[in-house]
Amino acid sequence: MSHADVFVIGAGPAGLTAAYLATKYGLSTAVIEADPKYVGGISRTASYKNFLFDIGGHRFFSKSKEVVDLWNEILPDDFITRPRSSRIYYNGMYFSYPLKAFEALNNLGYIESTLCVLSYLQKQAFPTENPESFHDWVANQFGERLFSIFFKTYTEKVWGMSCDEISADWAAQRIKGLDLWSAMSNALRNSIAPKRAADKNGHTIKTLIDSFQYPRKGPGMMWDAAAAKVRERGGAIHMGTTLDSLRWNEMTSLWTIKARTETGEMRSFTARHVISSAPIRELLESISPAPACKAAADRLRYRDFVTVALIVDKPDLFPDNWIYVHEPKVKVGRIQNFRSWSPEMVPDENLACLGLEYFCFEGDGLWTSSDEELIALAKKELACIGLAAEEEVKDGCVVRQKKAYPVYDDGYKANVEEIRCELAERFPTLHLVGRNGMHKYNNQDHAMMTAMLTVKNIVAGENIYDVWNVNEDAEYHEAGEAGQREALQSVRLVPRRIGAA
Repeated sequence: MSHADVFVIGAGPAGLTAAYLATKYGLSTAVIEADPKYVGGISRTASYKNFLFDIGGHRFFSKSKEVVDLWNEILPDDFITRPRSSRIYYNGMYFSYPLKAFEALNNLGYIESTLCVLSYLQKQAFPTENPESFHDWVANQFGERLFSIFFKTYTEKVWGMSCDEISADWAAQRIKGLDLWSAMSNALRNSIAPKRAADKNGHTIKTLIDSFQYPRKGPGMMWDAAAAKVRERGGAIHMGTTLDSLRWNEMTSLWTIKARTETGEMRSFTARHVISSAPIRELLESISPAPACKAAADRLRYRDFVTVALIVDKPDLFPDNWIYVHEPKVKVGRIQNFRSWSPEMVPDENLACLGLEYFCFEGDGLWTSSDEELIALAKKELACIGLAAEEEVKDGCVVRQKKAYPVYDDGYKANVEEIRCELAERFPTLHLVGRNGMHKYNNQDHAMMTAMLTVKNIVAGENIYDVWNVNEDAEYHEAGEAGQREALQSVRLVPRRIGAA
């Protein structure tokens, strides 16, 4: 039986950040990762015949100086600066994002544009009080008409449910600081003299950033480097290994962990602290005896994801990093152009490599389709949109990603709060981090920050920071040293403690 000061479940951004910092502090560390080959989770870089592609698209941009410094510490020499370029495809037309005022006006037409503004003004005069759904929140910010054009179809593709069933929390978190007034004023400025987008208070809007850093061969470079440094410091990373059971011994203050390898071998570990980035539902299934909040965990839902990578016999199909597909007549939700992420992702300058993204639930028709069926669908839809003819597609492959997105349905918040409270009270050395680990749709930098603060708590011997406040406050995003101080203050536990570590 192996012993570690810190046992980490999952080698995605949050898990590897925790392991990297724990070993840096001299803590003995063990990590298990279900994937037999890749670290990085959804931030890994997949490969097919020397073509590299990102699972979902991961811009390296953060207004937290501490996160940026850590990126540069782990991967000091391999970042390139890339222009942020994306568009919306709707009704056979392309709209730049961020919006360009005159282009949007011409595409929508003067009558439709006027109706959109009037719809917005109506919502400003008669807003939905205490918006609870995604529909209510976005309509308040943009008006009903723009909601139906630019939000409804795409969002329902992503989540597979009505916008009335999706919590307003997701909208507030994903498009924080942006409303129609900000969008229009930035659109007008971009049409006349492009510059960095800002909200009404002059703060940069993260949704509208115009450039970002990116590892030259994809985000997997970052996590491969982090894993290598963990091993160099004596940390162990067990690939192809899944969590089987967790048991807490109150007398010894130790966890006993059992994990199963690909071959079925059972391995046993003990640890003083367990850091989990695994989906909450899976984590709760492993704890023995089962906590009362397991029923709440069973109610949590996840959205899965399929990327169909197509190699096309054309050099450059479009300049964007990705295109959001708001067209209801096709199932594809977003199309990545991997050369626009980095030229080194595509080994042949005469070819293009695109990633068509399909959002689904594990076990539904899309998920269970064969690779051949999915490639045929992607080729057909690429032609339907007009980007390439079917016969111009030379090859393709499929990558399925389970539990890519925690679902923000109308019951998720109460379920997560029940789980959070019971685990904090009963298991003070069980730490939840990351997107699935906390059931929070956060970005890569926020996932990393939850891990960074968790390790700070472990080293300090007490919970100085409440990691659940990461990405709850818009001020978390403020850049520079002052913004970093504000970010840390927003998660510092001043009036209350959630248990000694």
